[in-house]
Amino acid sequence: MPERPWGKILLGAALIFLVLMAGWEGYWRAYGVTPGFASNNGLWAMQRRRIDSGEGDATVIVGSSRVYYDIQLPVWERLDGRRPIQLAFEGTPPLVFVEDLAADPHFKGRLIIGVDPQIFFRGTSGLHADALAYARKESPSQRIGQWLSMHFIEPYFAFDDPDFALETVLARQPWPPRPGGPWLNQPRKLSNHEADRNTYLWSKLADDPQYRELARSIWHQRFSPALDPPPEARRKAIEEQVSRTAKAVAKLHAHGVQVLFLRAPSDGEYINYERRLYPRVETWDVLLRASGAPGVHFEDYPVLQGYELPEWSHMTRAEAERYTVALYGVIERNFWGPHVAAAPPSG
Repeated sequence: MPERPWGKILLGAALIFLVLMAGWEGYWRAYGVTPGFASNNGLWAMQRRRIDSGEGDATVIVGSSRVYYDIQLPVWERLDGRRPIQLAFEGTPPLVFVEDLAADPHFKGRLIIGVDPQIFFRGTSGLHADALAYARKESPSQRIGQWLSMHFIEPYFAFDDPDFALETVLARQPWPPRPGGPWLNQPRKLSNHEADRNTYLWSKLADDPQYRELARSIWHQRFSPALDPPPEARRKAIEEQVSRTAKAVAKLHAHGVQVLFLRAPSDGEYINYERRLYPRVETWDVLLRASGAPGVHFEDYPVLQGYELPEWSHMTRAEAERYTVALYGVIERNFWGPHVAAAPPSG
C-alpha cells in the first residue's frame, strides 16, 4: 500500500459525492419533484398483508391507474369511517389480484374492481403482475430494506423517485431509432404516492402545459391503428378475461364478498381509442352479465362526469377528491347502502 494522505483523499471523495448528489437533488427539485414513496412491490405487499392480519372485512380496491389515482383514501375514510386497502397498480390488469383474493379465506369484505378497458381486456400481464409473487416470497432483508427506505430515504430525497433514476433518464433520451419495430416513448412520472398507497396525479400535469402535452403525446402514439392487436386475438383475450373474472367473482360471492365493478372516467383521444378498440357493448356489458356482479360506469351517472383530466386519463388531486365524494354517494345509494333494493341506478 503506497503512502498517501488517505484521510484527505477520503474526505475529498466524500465532499465531491455530496456536491454531486446535492446538485442532482436540486435539479429535480427545481423541476417540481418532491420527496415521496415509490409505487413498488414492497409497498404493495405491506397493504396486502393487512387482509391476513385482521382486516379481512375491509373495502379493497384493485384495478389499474384510474382507481389508483382517482379514489382518494382519506376522503373515503371520512365518509365511510374506515380507510380502504389500495391494491391497484398502474398499467396492470387486476385479474391476478382478484383471483388471489377469491382464494383467500381471510377476505370477506367489499371489493371494488377498476375496469380500464384497454388494460383490463387486453389479456397481458401488465407492469406489476409480479407483485403477488413478491409478496408471497418477500425475504426478511427485503422487508428491512423497504422499511429503511420508507423511513430514511424516500421522505427526504426527491431524486430517489424511480422515474428520475439516471439509467431511466438516459434511456429516455432521443436516441436514433433501431430497426426491427416501432420505438414507443415510455410514460413519464404521473403521480405521487403516500405510505399507505394513497395516490394522486402530479400537479405538474395540470400546471405545466409543456409537460401535459408530453404526457398526451405519449398516450397518442399508442392509439395508432397500426399497433392494434388483431381482431381475433382481441376477441379471444376479451373472452378469456371475462371468463376468468366471472369464476373469481363466483368464489368471492361464495365467501360473502360484495363485488362492484367500476369504469372510471376518461376523456379526449383516450376515450375515443377505448371506444374504438373495446366498445362497451362487447366488454363492459358482457362482463357484468357473465359475472352477475353490479357495476358503476361513469357514463351512466351525471355526477361522475365533467371532471378535469389533464392527460385524458386521470384527474387532478382536487378533482379526485370531489369525484371520491360523488362516487361514494353513488355506491352507497345504489349498491352498498341500507336501501339498495329500492334505489334505481341513476346519477
